[in-house]
Amino acid sequence: MVINRRLLKETLEVASEFKIVCVTGPRQAGKTTLCKQAFPDKPYINLENPDLLLFAMQEPRKFLAQFSNGAILDEVQNVPSLFSYLQEIVDAKGTSNQFILSGSNNFLMQENISQSLAGRVGYVELMPFSLKELEESPIEIRMHQRMLEGFYPDVATGKNSHKRWHENYIKTYVERDVRQIRNIGNIFLFHKFLKICAGRAGQLINFSSISKDIGLDVKTIDSWLSVLESSYIIFRLQPLHPNFNKRVIKSPKLYFYDTGVLCSLLGVNTIEELKNSSYYGAIFENFIITEAQKNRKNKDNFGEIFFFRDSIGNEVDLVIESENRFLPIEIKVAKKFSKEQIKNLKWFQKTFRQDGGILIYTGQEEYSFENEMEVISWQAISEL
Repeated sequence: MVINRRLLKETLEVASEFKIVCVTGPRQAGKTTLCKQAFPDKPYINLENPDLLLFAMQEPRKFLAQFSNGAILDEVQNVPSLFSYLQEIVDAKGTSNQFILSGSNNFLMQENISQSLAGRVGYVELMPFSLKELEESPIEIRMHQRMLEGFYPDVATGKNSHKRWHENYIKTYVERDVRQIRNIGNIFLFHKFLKICAGRAGQLINFSSISKDIGLDVKTIDSWLSVLESSYIIFRLQPLHPNFNKRVIKSPKLYFYDTGVLCSLLGVNTIEELKNSSYYGAIFENFIITEAQKNRKNKDNFGEIFFFRDSIGNEVDLVIESENRFLPIEIKVAKKFSKEQIKNLKWFQKTFRQDGGILIYTGQEEYSFENEMEVISWQAISEL
């Protein structure tokens, strides 16, 4: 089953403007499929193939000379020496859309590109499927199933069982990708750290608390969080702190890019376990905020996203900033709506002296109130 990606058009537009297109994103998110769809006439080279990898490492100039009209080079971060040779080739040719570089390790890609290819590369970040992409496909969407199984293509299309797939994904990630980014000797401890992060999804990042739980210094915790970020396991949602009289929280919150990975790390393997889990609310919040993040990266939403919290505990889960206006969004696990659920939105409106606000909940009914306040179902996140 081929599902059209929202970034296909964007990828082609980037290719028309830059000599090189760099497609990054999590492993198994569908980068190879996107590249082949966008550039069917270019040869595809996977640099995880041992023979090709050895050839590229030993004779980079001869390796690249095979591709007079460019190529798709997948997992190109495995051969850092190629970047300097690519610079020479694309500068000599002087046309756009010569090479497509793909990789699942953003840290290594960015490091090598900034050294050799700055100004020559246009970026595309491909995430797992978004809710909007699945709505445009034959796949039937059920909320709890999607929260539990996540949005990686192999799972969402039914190719693999979610439990086995996620267990193998996490194992491969920890044993291979992590060691590629950082020389982390104690993989068991890193896996424990990953589970601790899962238990804190949706919470403010407290380095001291994590340090105490795992027995490592704060500097190491910060470094390991950066590893998770650069390999698209987690992202930090930054707080909104405009010029504001009251004290506001300045620590970011931690979220996972995919709730299927999150559920697996939490040991949640069935829909029944999900509904009864003490993490149910946090997983639903992560589900909605990750969709907002994917909408941004897919160019469906051009606003920046934040959360807002003051020093006495008033908080709005998500704020979309666009054209110097703020759209506050509250996220609630509730099948029925009550006006108590929009009190924080009213507080935000009063504090910022503006109208507008949305409550997203697990129910189906939708409502509108004065001051441009709306209550919408979880499915409508794809339209934000």
